[in-house]
Amino acid sequence: MKLNRYLFTALISLAFTAIAQANTSNETENKEHTKPRIIALAPHIVEMLFDIGAGEQIIATTEHADYPAAATAIPRIGSSLRIQLERVIELQPDLIIAWKSGNPSDDLARIKQLGFNVVYSQPNNFADVAKELRLFGELSGHTEQGKQVADKYLADLADIKNQYQQKTPLLGFYEVWSRPITTIAKGSWPQQFLDICSISNPFYQSDARYPQVNIEQILQTNVDIIIQPLSENQADKEGYPWEKWSVIPAVKHQQIIELDADVVHRMTTRSLNALTDLCEQAEKSRSYYQKSSS
Repeated sequence: MKLNRYLFTALISLAFTAIAQANTSNETENKEHTKPRIIALAPHIVEMLFDIGAGEQIIATTEHADYPAAATAIPRIGSSLRIQLERVIELQPDLIIAWKSGNPSDDLARIKQLGFNVVYSQPNNFADVAKELRLFGELSGHTEQGKQVADKYLADLADIKNQYQQKTPLLGFYEVWSRPITTIAKGSWPQQFLDICSISNPFYQSDARYPQVNIEQILQTNVDIIIQPLSENQADKEGYPWEKWSVIPAVKHQQIIELDADVVHRMTTRSLNALTDLCEQAEKSRSYYQKSSS
């Protein structure tokens, strides 16, 4: 729900009062905070900050920030639908790291209007994760740790690519959601997983990054494998009931690959765990079909 003009004016007044009080605090207290106090407005931001050793600097976050375990103790000040501006003002963070496409744009605009230091996160691919690890390291006072974690991440990624990217392609369907059936196309975050694991996507050229499709379209593809990520945070954990469609080769031969959606869809270093898992399971499917045809 949008704030009305009077409430927003009150918030601005409150913000200036809080800032003035913060500026008049004694120098001894200021020296105790040599590293910035951070509000991290997305689970992937929280996770990356912990990766580089800055987890203890996070003073607030949003719902679903559940990894690592220590993240569950961080106070929540919002969701993908709303950020509690009054809590932001009360906490007076030194830095806010926001998810550009995942946080409410109107709330982010108001936060900037209130004078807070806002940096945006928007990792669209594996390379972007490494860039943000380095950036967050610089911003949080953990420059060297950020660089080390990013370098290892890219080295591990290169190893996975060398191992799987030249394998014989499999034709696979990626299920993002079951009702309605939603898949992926070029430009989506999961598409890079398929590219590296040598899995061809029959809907790659779709106009939308996450197109909705129907079962008739899927039946025409004769896919070798079906990739079905499921999430523990999902209210409805049930995937699409593929067992009804044994005419699909992937169903007939029981080549349905289940992944942890909370890992594969979260733009962090753990995404490489999901990438390895997918590539390994795809390799088993590849071997199965090779043996079946011999």
